[in-house]
Amino acid sequence: MKLEKSKLIGDKTVQISGSKSISNRLLILESLFKNIKIGNLSNSQDTQLLKKALEQNTDIVDIHHAGTAMRFLTSYYSIMEGETTILTGSKRMKERPIKNLVTALQNLGVEIEYLENEGFPPLKITGRKITQAKVDVPANISSQFITSLLLIAGKLENGLEINLVGEVTSRSYIEMTLDILTKFGIKNSFTGNTIKVESFINNHSSIINYEVESDWSSASYFYSIAALGRETIHLKSFYKESTQGDSAIAKIYEEFFGIKTIFTENEHKITLQANSNFQFPEKIVLDMNNCPDIAQTLCVTASALKIPFEISGLGTLRVKETDRLLALYNELKKIGTETEITDLSIKSISFSEPEENISIKTYQDHRMAMSFAPFCLIAALNIEDEDVVEKSYPMFWEDLSTILTKN
Repeated sequence: MKLEKSKLIGDKTVQISGSKSISNRLLILESLFKNIKIGNLSNSQDTQLLKKALEQNTDIVDIHHAGTAMRFLTSYYSIMEGETTILTGSKRMKERPIKNLVTALQNLGVEIEYLENEGFPPLKITGRKITQAKVDVPANISSQFITSLLLIAGKLENGLEINLVGEVTSRSYIEMTLDILTKFGIKNSFTGNTIKVESFINNHSSIINYEVESDWSSASYFYSIAALGRETIHLKSFYKESTQGDSAIAKIYEEFFGIKTIFTENEHKITLQANSNFQFPEKIVLDMNNCPDIAQTLCVTASALKIPFEISGLGTLRVKETDRLLALYNELKKIGTETEITDLSIKSISFSEPEENISIKTYQDHRMAMSFAPFCLIAALNIEDEDVVEKSYPMFWEDLSTILTKN
């Protein structure tokens, strides 16, 4: 995808699809409890792959690159009594660790085998009736592992108590899951490092209509565009009291880039408005433990504006679609930013002029493509393998073209 050097057209509106995170949680609950009608479902590839997997009746399920589907379905198939399912995916999926989730399910009595490499998909899952009600899980693992267990907890006859051992990572995503359970009448609590979910087997409630809020991580790319283009952008459909961890983007971009978020609640619309008198900070120091998925976006924005940054709390980025910290280290160089990375952080070291012919590798990672796209407001660039955006935001390039014009 060749992006010419562009400028932002002010006062345009973009309708973003439903949150992938919320949609995927709802699809599992819909399949388990049958009393949910979902509106504004995400049109992301991940969500469509999960929906297809839940609708098909086959012994082998291939979820390709969809990491959320792999994690959620591992627990889902574990409670399908008497059924054996082989859950597999792409080459990259077979390199993404899943041992902590599998171990937790095995400790609950589920029979799961690794078919190739220990600790990684593909998995052979034999569904069992789970009666054990307590399990210990490392707290610093992906929140999707914990959510995977929480989504099936209400279907267990004794409920489930999860003890998180250590410091909790991405707490906001866990709280989002619990908020969704609460909306469907599944009682739960999160006190200290202990999560409790009560059994919901014998409860029969009426049909619940759930309109999915749009995706805040998708909105993050437009915050970056607003920060660089300094024009107003309107986005729909977003709520002021959001449970999505990535809604932290609003506060972060107001503090560091002078982008104010104005909510028009009756229209579920937000307006991103640049403060023309804003003084950019001398340095950005931020712990993004609760919202690591928007770290790439922030790093590109800060790099484009040549604002030094030091971002921590990024331990989960090593095991995403790619090693996102290493990918950032490599690709930020092309736009003139030298960085230093650890297993948990990224820090800018120096800034220089971008390369003459910038071509950004995406490493099969949707967020690499979209987080670097706003840099076209600074210089022309090429985004390799642009179709990776289908994983979370299939309409991204089309929506981007409606708010930009050649400079």
